[in-house]
Amino acid sequence: MNDAGLRVGSIEVLAALAVFALVAVRPRVRRSRDVGAFTPVRIALDIRHGETSRRYEGLCPLVVGRSSAADVVVMDGEVSRRHARFETQNGVVYVSDAGSSNGTFLNGRRLDGAVEVRPNDAIDLGATRIVYIGKIAWA
Repeated sequence: MNDAGLRVGSIEVLAALAVFALVAVRPRVRRSRDVGAFTPVRIALDIRHGETSRRYEGLCPLVVGRSSAADVVVMDGEVSRRHARFETQNGVVYVSDAGSSNGTFLNGRRLDGAVEVRPNDAIDLGATRIVYIGKIAWA
């Protein structure tokens, strides 16, 4: 076999590996309109701002924001009044940006639609980090 044949084969293998890597690490995104009916689920969140940390347990769907009307109030000047939303479908928890000015980030990636969250995922809103602990059993 000649060198040209080896190079083409190597390029094909490299392209196949790149496609596989993109598919394997693609975000768990669903469009908001595809999320459908919401199933009530209790979740636990660890809310961290600066040196302070607090745990929140509540029923989805819930809104996180700076407004006193939000389910989870976050006192951070970079957080919008209604910044992010946690919701569920068929027992799966999703987070989405609620039209905030500064965006919502899941594990460093800006959200564009509803994205599934898994235990220990980090949601960043301004200078506040929310760690999704997971679903909790009904008391």
